[in-house]
Amino acid sequence: MLEHLRPTAAALALFTLLTGVAYPAAITAVARLAFSARSAGSLVLRDGAVVGSALLGQPSSDPGRFWGRPSATTPLPDDATASTGSNLGPTNPALLDAVRARIAALRAADPGTARPIPVDLVTASASGLDPDISPAAALWQVPRVARARGLPEERVRALVEARVEPPLLGLFGAPRVNVLRLNLALDRLLP
Repeated sequence: MLEHLRPTAAALALFTLLTGVAYPAAITAVARLAFSARSAGSLVLRDGAVVGSALLGQPSSDPGRFWGRPSATTPLPDDATASTGSNLGPTNPALLDAVRARIAALRAADPGTARPIPVDLVTASASGLDPDISPAAALWQVPRVARARGLPEERVRALVEARVEPPLLGLFGAPRVNVLRLNLALDRLLP
């Protein structure tokens, strides 16, 4: 029996080192070399200080800033560890109530706007941490942001349009605007 345990223990130790240490270290090294910014969390800096990640949405209710998608983690909107989808189906009355409440909040924040609200401003993303919104959602917010900042709408609209990222390789996904980067550009325009 002992003659079977020794090779088994040796194989366990070998495969633990290979799959638990060597392989993850090699993949991490390749990622750091090939995609250094992404492998470090796509951190966004302002004046040398980290202000967030381009991969994580950050909630805001400041009328002078662009708002991202709502989070399904409403009780803990600033807690990234509470990332979750709502799991509410389209026929669930709670989803309809949440959407109605979000519409009311957007209308209250910008009462003069009667235009239809883009869907990504009233529905939560799957993770609750989506960093991007559609160009339509960003453009919908231009009047409120321009008014709050005392800027001409055309200037804020141009800022949004300059920050629209195309689909990956022109094929995959949809055009999008990173909310954190847009707000940082807005801060550079008028702190």
